[in-house]
Formats: sequence, structure tokens, C-alpha cells
Amino acid sequence: MEHLLALDGAKERLHLFKGDLLKEGSFDSVVDGCEGVFHTASPVINNFTDPQAELIDPALKGTLNVLRSCAKVPSIKRVVITSSMAAVAFNGKLLAPDVIIDETWFSDAGFL
Repeated sequence: MEHLLALDGAKERLHLFKGDLLKEGSFDSVVDGCEGVFHTASPVINNFTDPQAELIDPALKGTLNVLRSCAKVPSIKRVVITSSMAAVAFNGKLLAPDVIIDETWFSDAGFL
């Protein structure tokens, strides 16, 4: 997070908060009064046995919990939801310094 805190104006305008993605309402007080929300969190587990239960379901629940909290706040004008690297990392292509990553880099649907 150091790179975010080093941005121009971050000390005055950037506020970072923690919450429990899996607990509905965890973000209610955090988003109150905000105009925009960036949702960038997702569970990260390297050794999983059930990707649906251990990665996908918690990611979906967390995203829905953030959106539910945002829906309660009339001042929020925009919510940005980012993807995880899983969207582009598992496609069998070799990443090299000169490679440009574009829509052809999406992960194989079978993986997702």
C-alpha cells in the first residue's frame, strides 16, 4: 500500500479501510459519505482443493457485500470492481517483457 500512500494528495484525500468481505454490512459505515468505491479485494489461496468453495464463492459473496453496502449510500456515484490475475494468468501463454497483454490473454474458460 506504500505506493498508494505516496501518490500526490493521498495524505489529504485517500482513505483506506479494512472490512470483513464475508460479513454483510461490514462496509456500511466505511462507504457512508463516499462518492466512489474501488473494490479490489479477493481471497487468495495458493493450495486449494475446491476452487468453487474456497475462491469463487467467497469472492462472489465479498463483491455482493460491498455492492449491498454501496447501494445503501446515495452519495456513491461510481463503484469500480477489479478482476484478479486469474482472469489472465492461466492461458498457457508465456509472459515476456515485450509481450502486450490484451483481450487475447483471458484465462481458459475451463480454468475459471
